[in-house]
Amino acid sequence: MRIILTLGFLWAGLLVHAQLSHPKASPFQEIIQEVGLSQVRVRYSRPAVKGREVFGNLVPYGRIWRVGANESTKISLSHNMTLGGEAVPAGTYALYAFPEASVWNIVIHKDTTLWGDGRDAYKRENDLVRFAVAPESWPEVQENFLITFDQITHNGMQMLLIWDRTCVRIPIAVNTISLMDQRIEKALGNEPTPQTYYEVARYLQEEGRDYQRALEYINKSLEGGDTYYFYRVKSLILEGLGAYSEAIRAAKRSEALAAAEGKDEFVRMNQQNIKKWTGYLKE
Repeated sequence: MRIILTLGFLWAGLLVHAQLSHPKASPFQEIIQEVGLSQVRVRYSRPAVKGREVFGNLVPYGRIWRVGANESTKISLSHNMTLGGEAVPAGTYALYAFPEASVWNIVIHKDTTLWGDGRDAYKRENDLVRFAVAPESWPEVQENFLITFDQITHNGMQMLLIWDRTCVRIPIAVNTISLMDQRIEKALGNEPTPQTYYEVARYLQEEGRDYQRALEYINKSLEGGDTYYFYRVKSLILEGLGAYSEAIRAAKRSEALAAAEGKDEFVRMNQQNIKKWTGYLKE
């Protein structure tokens, strides 16, 4: 009996060691995209078209799809966001879709333990949110299913699901303004340097908000530093305030400092703005 058991264990061990690792037909990918001060991470597998009719055939209409292959696709949000106009708290979720010819229902699902789409184990009551998006035609065949991001700003972006000749765009928004206001308050209350004031002013200028406060901060930065990029941001803030004559003076100072440091690109950018704002003054 002992001999039989020993041989059985040996055979089981040989089977384990004999398992062959092989390339996957739908390779795994992880993508991390920054948006403002936040991150979105997606983990999914990428099936290929291989000459097949995809949507409405390989991926049937009206049935749950794992948005990829193999395990269910997972999406992780570092902060609270809105997807498709629906509020989604920070966390990790399964991403599913119910494709149709003219509309897709996208599902952010709380149960991340299901294999693939879950089929009979999937329970709609575990959906966190559902929202509808319209598919659009893609100009060329996307062979391997692709999830990517585009139109990225400080406050949002689009997540694109692309396969074959179909694309679905999911709008994502994050309240970076609130997050930044908290950081700004903390930074300005903790012995700010000229660089701190510059960074706050630059952020406000880039967002196109509160130009007067941005001007106060950039002037504070210039009290402790005299650099081409400080003056460049000041010129752009003054442009936002419609003070073109003052913007030209700041840009000329930025141009001179940039030239002294061999920063040709800043010389050109300042010259272009000076020409533009001089034209405004002549109108």
